[in-house]
Amino acid sequence: MSMPAETETKTQNQNQTPNKTTQPKTEHHIKLTSSEVANIWSSYMNDCASACVFVTFMAHVKDLEVRSVVEFALQTSEAHIRKLRSFFSEEQLPIPDAYSEALDVNQGAPRLFTDEFYLFYVQNIGKVGMEIFATALSNSARLDICEYYTECLSESARLFNKATEIMLSKGTFIRSPYIPESKNVQYIKHESYMAGWFGHRRPLNVIEMSNIYFNLIHNQLGRTLLMGYSQVAESQEVREYMRRGRDIADKHVEIFGSLLSREFLPSASAWSTMPTDSKVPPYSDKLMMFHTTTLNAGGVGYYGKSLATSPRRDLSTDYVRLISEIGHYGEDGIHIMIKNGWLEQPPQAIDRDQLVTE
Repeated sequence: MSMPAETETKTQNQNQTPNKTTQPKTEHHIKLTSSEVANIWSSYMNDCASACVFVTFMAHVKDLEVRSVVEFALQTSEAHIRKLRSFFSEEQLPIPDAYSEALDVNQGAPRLFTDEFYLFYVQNIGKVGMEIFATALSNSARLDICEYYTECLSESARLFNKATEIMLSKGTFIRSPYIPESKNVQYIKHESYMAGWFGHRRPLNVIEMSNIYFNLIHNQLGRTLLMGYSQVAESQEVREYMRRGRDIADKHVEIFGSLLSREFLPSASAWSTMPTDSKVPPYSDKLMMFHTTTLNAGGVGYYGKSLATSPRRDLSTDYVRLISEIGHYGEDGIHIMIKNGWLEQPPQAIDRDQLVTE
């Protein structure tokens, strides 16, 4: 039986010996850039700390819906830690000491926070994770790193959506303010749009409202977290530092709430859940200080973004003042960590001047 011409030709071509030997492709190893090293180093530190926190949440959570989202958060952090460790190993980079359940978690400590706070905390972790992982992805070039942060971004979105859905079903989600619907497109015609120190101030625009709402929620989280940490820290210096942070967060909640109230807009100040009366630390002072300084650094970033997108001058003044306050607070926290040998140093460039003098 004769083969079709197309099949016969294909068979003949397969049986022919090529005139030129095909050279195998060589895999060229692409080193990580400084940005990629920064991303995996910071991610590892944050995921190790998060895993420690979620372990204690899992030990006490009673609500089955809340348990499901906390369990997802814990499993995600643990998976991240394994993947990040493989990146360090493949690149022959030292794996950070970071934080561990064995050294930084007191398994026998009683509950410090409520199930409602667990849910609120996890939802905000998802929100912050989306922003951090999007930045890490945009600063990466190597394909495997890009794929990793793409997956992390997707996981953070799923975590946020899952936690938000549960909060909505329980009636604990506080929405940002509503405003009347716009009737037409408008353009800014006068520089008085930026006025705010003296005379008439225009109403807040939706971007400014969104910034205020986000920062108010972030400070509510910090206030409750630091209230709990101030009760349980072993070091008197750390307890005082946490108490100071609690008071700063409380003041900032009042400031952002008053900005909305002056516009006759509802604030999210109604959300309130306090820590238990436990005085037994669930975490090491080292971990609680890291958690606090990380939260504080995030606050500086959010205020900076809000400053850049809030044209009204009185709001700009407020953000500059608040950035300065939490900047000083964060610096004092760094001093405490250095003094106690708790501050792990990220990889850095070579000191060329030191090489010359050695």
